[in-house]
Amino acid sequence: MAKMSVSAIGARWFSDSAQPAPDGVLRDLSGDPRRGVQALLARARRQAERSRQSRRRALELLRHEKPLWRRGLTHVAGIDEAGMGPLAGPVIAAAVILPPGTILPGLDDSKVLTPRQRGEMFVRLQDLALGIGVGRAEPAEVDRLNVYRAGLLAMTRAVAALPHPPDYLLLDARGLPDLAIPQESLIGGDRRSASIAAASVVAKVTRDGLMEQYEKVYPGYGFQRHKGYPTADHRRAILRLGPTPIHRRTFTISPPPDGRKPSFSPSEPS
Repeated sequence: MAKMSVSAIGARWFSDSAQPAPDGVLRDLSGDPRRGVQALLARARRQAERSRQSRRRALELLRHEKPLWRRGLTHVAGIDEAGMGPLAGPVIAAAVILPPGTILPGLDDSKVLTPRQRGEMFVRLQDLALGIGVGRAEPAEVDRLNVYRAGLLAMTRAVAALPHPPDYLLLDARGLPDLAIPQESLIGGDRRSASIAAASVVAKVTRDGLMEQYEKVYPGYGFQRHKGYPTADHRRAILRLGPTPIHRRTFTISPPPDGRKPSFSPSEPS
């Protein structure tokens, strides 16, 4: 293999990070003194370590699902929401049922994934999950109920949208007492449960895509960039253009008195 050029070795064995070079090839190349080959080997070792860490993390995320699967509960639904803090747009909740025994390297809380990683995981979940349900609470419902209760409503609708009745629910620091389904609330659940993490990805990607569509309907507000969250640009756009039909009216926007950023504060519905 030493007769091959470094570029040929790279193209043959190191071009696809998803398919690492066989151990035998790595052993053969370890004695190649060329700096380019050693750089390829170092990169391959880093990739292998990242892969091991990703698998360890995937197994760690199953510590709540595994005991339920062993009990014969094959339809465990993780539930999470996105859009509690924005000034505009609906609250989106997702319920995801993973097949028992699923190990999903790369899955994690949507907040720690990049947009590209979330998008790739979203596609994988569409193919893999036994069931995905999405529910939403509209801005008017957020105003009428308050955002916390609207989040619960969106979650209840997500469970109802599942193609199979769930045996058990895992939720992120919430409970759905109106549903007669065994359930468990986990503080920081999107970082502790694979099912909840999967739901966080589906909810986030779904809501982000929806807000990007609203950018075309309501140009000038920057929804594609901030997704409705209270950035300085978003607050200035509201003061300049006024609220749209998708803005939540229970947020008060105050103009800056001295050129500083506009402030905002949520107000409870009466």
